[in-house]
Amino acid sequence: GLSAKGCQRELGLSSYQTAWLMLQKLRQAMVRLGRDSLSGSVEVDETYLGGKEEGGYGRALPGKALVVIAVELRGRQIGRIRLRHVPDASGKSLVGFVGDCVEPGARVHTDGWAGYAGLDQEGYRHKISSISDSRESAIEVFPHVHLVASLLKRWLRATHQGNVSAKHLQRYLDEFAFRFNRRRSRHIGKLFHRLAEQLVLRQAQTYQEITHGN
Repeated sequence: GLSAKGCQRELGLSSYQTAWLMLQKLRQAMVRLGRDSLSGSVEVDETYLGGKEEGGYGRALPGKALVVIAVELRGRQIGRIRLRHVPDASGKSLVGFVGDCVEPGARVHTDGWAGYAGLDQEGYRHKISSISDSRESAIEVFPHVHLVASLLKRWLRATHQGNVSAKHLQRYLDEFAFRFNRRRSRHIGKLFHRLAEQLVLRQAQTYQEITHGN
């Protein structure tokens, strides 16, 4: 939950770059190899990150980072989540995300955007809810996704002062999902053990690999 500046201060590091690299390696390890897909009933929608959303609502906000969110529902409660920074709202990006994160046969609830049109062909039970072109309508129909989106934006503003570049955004999304999915854990030690285990299993990237996106 620390920013790189906070990590540098807490550990007494002389270099901000060292603290930033440590946190990026930790975030990389927060995606467990072979993790289970979401299942059952899953709510999917997108949100924009990157400043105030001026000039309208929808999928045409230039200069913003588009993030698609999948929320597993357990009755009225939120189960696990997955998040991905996508380049656009095309079928390749949105259906591809669902295919990577949600188990075939699951009930996937989306709005009527054409980018989700291929879900039936991919083996999902696709529920479509038409919404008007307004934030209020989207929140009413997809309350769980928008609750997660609200918590994500609050965390980015509070911990990182909104200073997260689009290039490295996915790692921050992975950290948020890792922490959110373990929010009910009663044993902090187990979380540390799980992360340490994943650090051993993964090959950490170098500073050059991370900064150049390899």
